[in-house]
Amino acid sequence: MIPLACLFGAVPAVAEDALPKASETMVVTGTAMKIEVPMAETPRAVSVVNREELDQHAVLQLDESLRYRSGVLSGLYGSDNNTNWFKVRGFDAASYLDGNRLFSTGYYVWTPEPFGLENVELLKGPASILYGEAPPGGVVNALSKRPTATPQGLVNLQLGDRDHRQVGVDVSDQLSDDSRYRFVALYNERDGVLDGTYNERAYVAPSVTLDISDSTSLTLLASFQHDEGVPTNGFFPVYGTLNTAPGQIDPSTNLSQPDYDRNRNTQISAGYELSHQINQTWEFKQNVRFNYNDLLLRQTYIFPTYDSTTAYRGLIYRDGDTKSVNMDNQMVGYWSSERTEQTLLLGVDLQRHVNEGNEADNYGMGSIDTMHPDHGNFPGFDESTATYQKSTKGQSGLYAQHQIRWDDRWLLTAGGRFDYVETHNISEATSKNERQYDDNLSLSGSLMYLADNGLSPYFTYAESFEVLPGIDPNTKNAYKPLEGKLYETGIKYAPGFLDGYINLALFNLEQTNSLVSTGSGQQTQAGEVTSQGIELEGSVQATAALRLTGAYTYTDAKTNDTGDGDRRASLIPRHQASFWGNYQVQQGPVSGLEVGTGVRYIGSSVGIGAVDANYNPVYGSAKVPAQTVWDAMIGYDFAKNWRAQLNVNNLLDDTYVASCDYYCYYGEPRSVVGSVNYRW
Repeated sequence: MIPLACLFGAVPAVAEDALPKASETMVVTGTAMKIEVPMAETPRAVSVVNREELDQHAVLQLDESLRYRSGVLSGLYGSDNNTNWFKVRGFDAASYLDGNRLFSTGYYVWTPEPFGLENVELLKGPASILYGEAPPGGVVNALSKRPTATPQGLVNLQLGDRDHRQVGVDVSDQLSDDSRYRFVALYNERDGVLDGTYNERAYVAPSVTLDISDSTSLTLLASFQHDEGVPTNGFFPVYGTLNTAPGQIDPSTNLSQPDYDRNRNTQISAGYELSHQINQTWEFKQNVRFNYNDLLLRQTYIFPTYDSTTAYRGLIYRDGDTKSVNMDNQMVGYWSSERTEQTLLLGVDLQRHVNEGNEADNYGMGSIDTMHPDHGNFPGFDESTATYQKSTKGQSGLYAQHQIRWDDRWLLTAGGRFDYVETHNISEATSKNERQYDDNLSLSGSLMYLADNGLSPYFTYAESFEVLPGIDPNTKNAYKPLEGKLYETGIKYAPGFLDGYINLALFNLEQTNSLVSTGSGQQTQAGEVTSQGIELEGSVQATAALRLTGAYTYTDAKTNDTGDGDRRASLIPRHQASFWGNYQVQQGPVSGLEVGTGVRYIGSSVGIGAVDANYNPVYGSAKVPAQTVWDAMIGYDFAKNWRAQLNVNNLLDDTYVASCDYYCYYGEPRSVVGSVNYRW
């Protein structure tokens, strides 16, 4: 890639002080453009949660980090101890670690440890222009802690309900004049919300930054994480949750098989980030990451029941691993003329993902009484009956993005990306050995105006694609990729006198080539999923002591996946709102005291609450009522370098159904976490 610089040698160089710089209080993001820019100058809806806020809310799982951001529905399946759940603008979102895709194949999913993160950034809507094949909801990018220029350290101790115990260490220091390190380690354990479930985690993440020269920097990153426990499977029937005719099923009831179920997961990640400043105009970046995930999962579950307390059960068995390699090469050029400042990003992105192992799906695991479960009738499972499967996905992408800043007023961005994707699936269970080849051109463009008063209106168009393996029974050809298109307009407000921001976005998002049932147990591509809405988000340091954060989302998500016309999509509420206020005492006898409180409103949604005479689901017949959850925290810096903090989520311990589709899912009950930190 470095020789590409020769192609642009004639581009005029620009002095470093000619480039726009963010103020100390300005929120900066690198996820939306793949280069760091102020969020106020990003013509897309972006949310950023920094380390201070992760600590403030005592975040224990990645999906908890975005609870107070617009456009995001998290916790829709309740509290899960081995999966993070996000819906963004009514769609799934792709998870990334330091800009590298965390592939999820079936039940092989990654669960990044929040203690090892510096920031969580969310880019809402299609992002294939920069990231390639992905769902249209957006990108959740978890950014790891890196070595710091200033030596620092932290010891974190936590205790909480459900026998929560945690100890964490985070140290960064100099190795030499031109190198520094960071070492993050954690051990925690906690019971799940269902009887008989728990999870233990050990986590280690070393990193080293080497200043090879004044123009070249190399950061080495690695992490090891091991989880062991009994998985939480909060899939409850409508009959006994929303429909209380037989009574209310206790939210802690375990309808799985806790004495047999098991989740053992080992995650290993290693890679590097290289940055080389070729000259005043061109910079070369390379981001390489290898991810390995070893999984043993045994999980029993119930089938949906709508009019009986007897539920039949099935079993998921997975024993295998996934291996992923990502390499992203970038050339970034900056130059200027009398009236323009320009940024050109050129990239070559290579990804390969392999998942293989033994698996089984058994649908004859007996039955259980949902109101009075007896786990003594488990028929057992012969693990030797599991069959071998292997799936491989390779993606090669070429992308370019050009931004022109004209008269320090207009920002025009245009880009395109071409991807070639090859998938190969082997399954002994279905006697399949199939190869599929897909390619796609993704386009993106935006226009933004930067006013003197801090108002920045913008308009954006973006596309996404997602490979769908399999054969269409109607055309007898391979399924086409799912395609997403976004039209978004909004206004960002970040005036110089305001320490914070207020963002408004209106979006129209659609996905085509969705699967629709043909009525014969097969699916063809004739469906469309749409989502239209409004997002309002703001975070303002109102005074030196008071910070306020608020968000509102309206989402009208519809689908025609049954072939019977548009219907309201399950799980997704039309209205969501949240507000958090945080106050720090600045002086006096209780200086160092910090109190915070917030509310999260989740509007009503729909699910499947019944079946007709032919046992076809009746969509929208389950009406999930709206809920409001109250959170609070109190912290105190009680001595030099010492801090104690108490966080309580769902303070009133409300019992509520968070959402429904074929099943219903209880929201997380009261959660209490107390922590003591020592910093130096």
